[in-house]
Amino acid sequence: MNNIHLQSIPEEVLAQIKTKLEEAIALVKPYAITLTPDDRKNMLKMGDKSSSFVEKALEYTKTNPEFVPPYVSIPDFETDYADSKNLIGSLSLVTQLNNAIDDTQLAAGSEAYHAALYYYSSVQQSASVNVPGAKAIYEELKKRFPNKRKAEPAPVG
Repeated sequence: MNNIHLQSIPEEVLAQIKTKLEEAIALVKPYAITLTPDDRKNMLKMGDKSSSFVEKALEYTKTNPEFVPPYVSIPDFETDYADSKNLIGSLSLVTQLNNAIDDTQLAAGSEAYHAALYYYSSVQQSASVNVPGAKAIYEELKKRFPNKRKAEPAPVG
């Protein structure tokens, strides 16, 4: 078994991570918005190309305000653009953190599951040859793998 997750994260480090994440959530919470999946799906997405378009349009609102429709608030436009731009750095860091935690959790869980399956196989083999104590362990662990018997075919006729 090739084990790539070689060291456990100390409890005090996990506690610090949790505390700092809770602090970050508390900092952003007054300003954060919660969207539904439909909201997310239906919103315009500003990427690299559209960002330069938005920036240029914002600049033009200052030099040529006569074209600003009455239903567009320039202060809101400025706030939206600034926050969108300013949050990119934080989002990048959160993505890196998410990837590091997700990859580590996935690898650790996969390796633990492999070890459990190897152990289960050993217990199963031991139970099949009546090694003392193996049958009770096997019976308990096999509950994870319920029998999936095929249904009897209906009689023809």
